[in-house]
Amino acid sequence: MMREKVKQLKHNYTLRCLYSFVMVILSAMLQAYVIQVFITSSGLLSSGFTGLAILINRITGLFGFELDVSMLIILLNVPVALMCCRSISVKFTVFSSIQFISASIFLKLFQFPPLFEDILLNCIIGGVLYGFSILIALVGNASTGGTDFVALYVSNKINKSIWSWVFAFNCIMLIIFGAMFSWEMAAYSIVFQYISTKTIDSFHHRYDRVTLQITTEKAEEVVDAYVENYRHGITVTPSYGGFSRKKYYLLHIQFQCRFFFRIKVCLTSEGVIPNQILQNLFKCTDEAKLSSSANSFRFTSLVIRRCLIYSAFCRCIH
Repeated sequence: MMREKVKQLKHNYTLRCLYSFVMVILSAMLQAYVIQVFITSSGLLSSGFTGLAILINRITGLFGFELDVSMLIILLNVPVALMCCRSISVKFTVFSSIQFISASIFLKLFQFPPLFEDILLNCIIGGVLYGFSILIALVGNASTGGTDFVALYVSNKINKSIWSWVFAFNCIMLIIFGAMFSWEMAAYSIVFQYISTKTIDSFHHRYDRVTLQITTEKAEEVVDAYVENYRHGITVTPSYGGFSRKKYYLLHIQFQCRFFFRIKVCLTSEGVIPNQILQNLFKCTDEAKLSSSANSFRFTSLVIRRCLIYSAFCRCIH
């Protein structure tokens, strides 16, 4: 009964929208706090459009006037959001827009004093908190806008990832920042960006994917139990053992990590796969996850959406 109620709440559109709204507001508040307390007070540079806004603010200051960071965040993000809203999810775009607009408003409304004078402390603690501000937005099915919009829009158009170009964009910003102001501060900014991205990467696994391969003589039972509970595809391939010469089937499933335990419950509760076999399967994937190395680091505020593929084999003998 409780399980059904939880399932209904998850499918309640109003509650999901309210949850996303609360998350993006919290994200915006934390981001504004980090920008004032750790970034601008230490002369650091963040990644993405927020970093670009800070860089423009610093450059215009050399000419006797300063364009406001909060205003620049909105001016840079709004045109991109309008351009991308049809190509990517409208809901994602709306809540991401609420995030960066709220962050800009909070930057104007509040004035937070610096906590530390030591730059390294600001890099470490500020990087972790900045990563959490982006992480909160991602948990709310949104983002902090900027390069996230551009990357998703172009990827949908050309069906290719452009994160290498986002990485290049951030590198160019750091080079300009270092050449015009301080190479030392540019180096500290790299540390800041690395820590923030690593923080996101450590806690956000929504887009990590798992490949599950099941070898069984009872393909129909496994497929029926899986299809009844999930809409994900499953591939069935007839095969035979190289040593035993017995005929069986190879089932191939790919899904997001967050569905891993649900699928385990589905297959074991239906009795199509013994629980002990799947326990061993999970141990294999956990070890693979610990030993696998992440893709090369990208200096971008968006979580590195790694596609970590784990292959696990189990044989169902009844």
